[in-house]
Amino acid sequence: MTVGSTSSRTLLSGASVGQQTKPIPSKPPDIPPCKPEVQIKSKTQGPSKVKSQKARSKSKSKFRQPSTTASLLPTRASFDFDDYLRKKDQRDFNLLIDQPTKCSGEEGAPYMLIAIKSVAMDFDKRQVVRRTWGRESKYQNNMNIKRVFLLGVPQNQTALPLWDKLLEYESNTYSDILLWDFQDTFFNLTLKEIHFLQWINVSCPKVKFIFKGDADVYVNIDNILEMLEDKEVDKDLFVGDIIVHAKPIRRRNSKYYVPEFIYGQGIYPSYAGGGGFVMSGHTALKLHRACQEVELFPIDDVFLGMCLLRIGLQPTRHEGFRTFGIVRPSAAPHLQVFDPCFYRELMVVHSLTVPQIWLMWNLLHDPDLQCHSSQDPTGFPFQWSDKIRKTAKNKVKGKLKNNDYGMKVFVEH
Repeated sequence: MTVGSTSSRTLLSGASVGQQTKPIPSKPPDIPPCKPEVQIKSKTQGPSKVKSQKARSKSKSKFRQPSTTASLLPTRASFDFDDYLRKKDQRDFNLLIDQPTKCSGEEGAPYMLIAIKSVAMDFDKRQVVRRTWGRESKYQNNMNIKRVFLLGVPQNQTALPLWDKLLEYESNTYSDILLWDFQDTFFNLTLKEIHFLQWINVSCPKVKFIFKGDADVYVNIDNILEMLEDKEVDKDLFVGDIIVHAKPIRRRNSKYYVPEFIYGQGIYPSYAGGGGFVMSGHTALKLHRACQEVELFPIDDVFLGMCLLRIGLQPTRHEGFRTFGIVRPSAAPHLQVFDPCFYRELMVVHSLTVPQIWLMWNLLHDPDLQCHSSQDPTGFPFQWSDKIRKTAKNKVKGKLKNNDYGMKVFVEH
């Protein structure tokens, strides 16, 4: 299907990942404006005195400490929440590229559908998923695997000329692009959530299981299929890296900042890290109905947790889902930071680059790979991300403290 016009509407005029909007012009009412430290009035001091004082100040300036006045100014939020409140009820957007036969045909409804959040610019990430863990295939016992990528219209369309042609060609070649007519920004990921659930309800209602995640994860599909062997398809299932007792971030300079007038409660409901989780098709249909009754929330992971709370389903945490990285034990500093023997038993590992995903796929499928049976990735997790390594000091007997886990990973995700 040909991509439509690029004059898309937008629900949230906020920033995409790594970008910031213009600051909010008004200052917060609870922080008074800073006053200048010194004011020199020429009426009480003669011109010569003023001039000499300025000269002395200039001569000493290179020895003085930098002024802290700037640091006292209130930090601006990077997202226009007032505009969000005005537009948050706009939640129905056109599907520009569809895959209406994805869940039909000779093989029928897929046993598992892989749905990956992506943006138009990330062609290389989509390609490595297609050629590694996200391959469409048919396993034994008629367990067929299908794949779709979830996209919106680029916020900066000049950064990728002919982006619409790129996605049209991809759709014609791979038949795995779903494109909606809303801007692809960080705070619009909630729109991807509800529109994907709507697409499942209309075009893939008989799918048995769904893996939904990001394009920068490595997924052991075989391990997930093994986990699902004894699961009933007509029962609720929602498994992932579950965050509990996470608190809303009130720091204005955080990407996840949410003011109290948007969410006044002190704790979020339990939710899954968006890097990757598994749910049954039965649960997806229930979530579709529930999400229609829940007000949109600008953080998609938390919003889906609200929908889970609406249907009364407590998500299940599984140690194999590492959507916030892997922590290296201080007791085993000799371990390699990219050892396939540790990834072999995991389900999902987040924050990998394209070459790392390609490398790990080939390492794990190397017939000469040999691993010692004593190596246990869940018992001795390691970390190769410098950013997450800072959390190692919060470990207790190899695991993060429960009260720190939700907050810390929510900030760093």
